[in-house]
Amino acid sequence: MDNNKKLLGAGLSRRDFLRASGVVAGGSLLAGFSSAPLLAAEKVIRIGYVSPQTGPLAPFAAADAYIIESLASVLKNSITVGGQRCRLEVIVKDSQSNPNRAAEVANELILSDGIDLMLVSSTPETTNPVSDQCEINEIPCISTVAPWQPWFFTRGGKPDEGFQWTYHFFWGLEDVIATYTAMWGGMGSNKVIGGLFPNDGDGNAWGDSKLGFPPVLSQKGFQLVDPGRFQSLTDDFSAQISAFKKAEAEIVTGVVIPPDLTTFWTQARQQGFQPKAMSVGKALLFPSAVEALGKAGHNLSTEIWWSPSHPFSSSLNGLTAGQLAERYTKATGKQWTQPLGFVHALFELAVDILQRTEEVGNPEATRDALLKTELNTVVGPVSWKSGPVKNVAKTPLVSGQWRLGGPFTYDLVITSNQTAPQIPVGGEMQAITYGG
Repeated sequence: MDNNKKLLGAGLSRRDFLRASGVVAGGSLLAGFSSAPLLAAEKVIRIGYVSPQTGPLAPFAAADAYIIESLASVLKNSITVGGQRCRLEVIVKDSQSNPNRAAEVANELILSDGIDLMLVSSTPETTNPVSDQCEINEIPCISTVAPWQPWFFTRGGKPDEGFQWTYHFFWGLEDVIATYTAMWGGMGSNKVIGGLFPNDGDGNAWGDSKLGFPPVLSQKGFQLVDPGRFQSLTDDFSAQISAFKKAEAEIVTGVVIPPDLTTFWTQARQQGFQPKAMSVGKALLFPSAVEALGKAGHNLSTEIWWSPSHPFSSSLNGLTAGQLAERYTKATGKQWTQPLGFVHALFELAVDILQRTEEVGNPEATRDALLKTELNTVVGPVSWKSGPVKNVAKTPLVSGQWRLGGPFTYDLVITSNQTAPQIPVGGEMQAITYGG
């Protein structure tokens, strides 16, 4: 079965969309349906989009269907490129949280579906293999939701050369380290930190002795205890917990998938390890992962790349960050998540770039338009003219804690904005408390 879906260009009703996107029972997010017949002279512009819609990284793609439906309602299935009105199609593929699968579906989009622009989101396991295929096949690609270092350096990027076809927007390890240490500075601790770094793209980058957390933490007066890499979906963190207890670590940091967060934190509490702060990337981004911990999720902390409090608006529909989050919740009944803003911005960029492309169907022309991007999006301004390296545009980053209460079980509260003062703080950093 060809796991693709042409979401735009079909003149679909809301129910048709929901059935195709898996919101209606019995559907599959990638189940296909036919688009409307094309007029003989009608030009089609195709956007390919890859994200991890199934598997352990699936929470990153939870808002995808809503965003693409919103895009369809705004654009009415068409776009003007180089002065020519074209039908617009978005073809969605599932990486299944597997790098090999991500590369495979990227090739399908490029070689079989004939896309004009590739979009890809969510962790190096998805962004990197897709970007690599685009670089090989000379197709413009925009990626996001992965720190820029594991996207750039892991792919063999050289700062003085960069890449020709693949471009990324997000924050970097320097930003997450800065916002984490600023957040920890808001509470007293012995500055001993336990590191949870898995053997994957993110874990190896975060734990890298030269480019990751270790050298910067040392410069800031922190002591990092790193027991070494572990395989994701492990069922026993006793070795890590023992090392952290022995060093009397009062802070835990790292970047793990949601199941590993649940396993580690449950075992840590069972074994009497009680740090004052646990600031973890990836897993703690999502309310579902925190809710799985019950009350034990209170005051766990993470980086915040996007929230309803961010003072930015969409270039597509004018919605503020707060309005986008509110409409998402109203339409789906679900709590907003951080990828909502970035996947929305990904499509904002795609539309802006395609509309400025001077020649329909010309990859070089699309890339030239991409390089000239100066766009204010719902996650902030994006431009590839002044990044830390040629192919990277940075976005602001703050950090905060999950707190019990509010309209949902947990609310994510910004507690440190030293790295991005334009984003308002919602509360002060608090140490984790434990029951008697």
